[in-house]
Amino acid sequence: MKKTKNIFWVLSIFVLTLYSCSSDNDDSVKLLKKVVETSEEGTSETTLFTYNGTEIVRIEGAQKRTDFTYTDGLITKIVTLSKTNQLLETNEYSYLEGKLVEVESLGNYRINYIHNSDKTVSYQKFTIGSGNQEVKEFHGILYFENENLIKEERTLDNTAVGVTSNYSISFDYDSNNNPLYNILGYKKLLDHMETISSNNSLINTVIATTTNGDQVLSLANFYKSSFQYDSENYPTEQVSETALFPNGNRGYLKTEYFY
Repeated sequence: MKKTKNIFWVLSIFVLTLYSCSSDNDDSVKLLKKVVETSEEGTSETTLFTYNGTEIVRIEGAQKRTDFTYTDGLITKIVTLSKTNQLLETNEYSYLEGKLVEVESLGNYRINYIHNSDKTVSYQKFTIGSGNQEVKEFHGILYFENENLIKEERTLDNTAVGVTSNYSISFDYDSNNNPLYNILGYKKLLDHMETISSNNSLINTVIATTTNGDQVLSLANFYKSSFQYDSENYPTEQVSETALFPNGNRGYLKTEYFY
């Protein structure tokens, strides 16, 4: 199996890199055009992006394509297709006063969001089963600082009786420009995790804790990246020794960014 990973597709993980081939693009705004990811074995994958001005139109990788729909400057639909045009997923986004309040992955799950007065965001995720029955999977809180998502806390709701399971992920950032941040409406997509932030995540700290009676099991994982930047403080290269691949393995991954 190829040891490659598209950072902008994982939940992840669902991350984006963009290829601009439209003459309508706003040249005053720097937009990511291409990402090349190379594994330790030297296998590479390229992802290209198409824009209309600062609106993302399409992301096209080796295995799938993602199309975006806008309404009044907000991303309201994301459709993912295979290379043979088989529908893989449709996500619809709903807003209230410019803030995301619901994501619905048709036939799969639904997430609703509440924007709190302290600038945190509470959320709940429901999976959709047979007969369109909804089951609450987990709930949590998103924390923000300086236009960056700095922490997510999550509690699972589908555990066995007497068992509690909590999960948190914290993000440490550089002070440079996230290559996705100039995409119109992208920073509103709360389900896209740290890729909506204004800066680039250097360290992700993941802590999972399970309590069963008097027994407590806690595990921590750290995911680190190093960057090189251009003269405008946008990343040109990212290297991670602990990248998470689609097959569940972790390893080396070099990502090159082109604008």
